[in-house]
This record gives sequence, structure tokens and C-alpha cells, in this order.
Amino acid sequence: MENQPTKFLKILAHLVSYILHPLFIPTYFFLYLMQVVPFEFASITDWQLKMKLFSVFWLTAFFPAFAVFLLWRLKFSDSIFLKTQKDRIIPYVIVMFFYWWMYYLSRNFTDQPLALKYFYFGIFIASAIGLTANHFIKVSLHAMGVSGLWMAVALVSFYYPINNLPWVLVSLCIAAIVISARMIVSDHTRKELIVGFVIGLGTQLAAFLWVN
Repeated sequence: MENQPTKFLKILAHLVSYILHPLFIPTYFFLYLMQVVPFEFASITDWQLKMKLFSVFWLTAFFPAFAVFLLWRLKFSDSIFLKTQKDRIIPYVIVMFFYWWMYYLSRNFTDQPLALKYFYFGIFIASAIGLTANHFIKVSLHAMGVSGLWMAVALVSFYYPINNLPWVLVSLCIAAIVISARMIVSDHTRKELIVGFVIGLGTQLAAFLWVN
């Protein structure tokens, strides 16, 4: 008989899942860029930078989350936690719209870090593939998000002459922690976690190669 995780471990796993929710990944990546390539934002004021950060959170986290809440309240989905493949269809389409819009902005505005172009394009592709795969398997969105973050952080090394290795290791540890947490508290199978991880990883790499 397998050992069951303790109540404390389950609470911790839930906390990790909430803090590192896929919707927060774009905001975390933007915060990371603010730390490692501050010279990319030298042409704007601190207030404008804060507004940019807020807009990233507003468009990639708040609005999609609010849309999911409305879908739940209007009975279009059975759970706000999107536990079934059916519940995930419309949210996938919603985030695809916002991710494409963010990619469009990053491509057409010169005051955006170069890394944002492939990152936003990558998460757009990931959501599109996730929507397609959703017809066959309930892909882990958490695994998709953290693996995409890890690859996006690693690819920054090809853009800027910075010591990025510590951040790559940190993002890898984050991915490992989140996937471990999902194995504890989610109803995902190992296959669903692996597929999500591969999608997140592969789409960031593909976007990087395409944009460049």
C-alpha cells in the first residue's frame, strides 16, 4: 500500500498550485525581466514600468480569471477549478485571445524587451495546442505553464550577455516543485503531466526559433 501524503503536505501543495498558477506565469516572467535586463526599460519611467507590469497582470491573469468566474456563475461550467475537459474549452479560447494580443503588442512596440516576443507567441501556441489536445486528454495546465517558464528563462541567455544560470536553475526547481504538487493534489495522471510539460517546453522553443 502506497503512503498517502499528509494533510500538511496537501495544504502546502495546494498553496504552491495557487501561487504558481498558470495565469500568473506571464506576470512572473515580466518581473524576472525587470530584474535581469533593467536596461531594456531605461527609456520609460518607474511609474510607466509599474503600469506595464500591472497591464500584464490585468490582461493575462485578472481578465481570464474573471471570465472563468463568470462562466461558472452563469452555469456554463460545472466548476471554477475547470476539472473536466468540457469546462476548459472556452477558457482556452479566452486566454488564446489575450496571449495573441500581448504578442501583437510586444511585436509592434519598441519599448518591449525582445524576449517578450517569443514568450507571448509561445504561450499563445501552447494554449492553441492545449485546446486541440483537450479533445483527447486533460493536459496539465500547471505543467505547461512552469515548463514554458523554464524554457523561456533559459532562452533569455541567447538574447543578452548576462549570468542567467542561477535563474535557469531557480525556474527548473519551480517546475519540479509545481509538478510534484500537482501529483499530490490534482487528479491528473502522469501522462497528462508529461504531455503538459512537453507542450510548454516545445512551444517556447518553437516560438523562439520562429521569431528569430
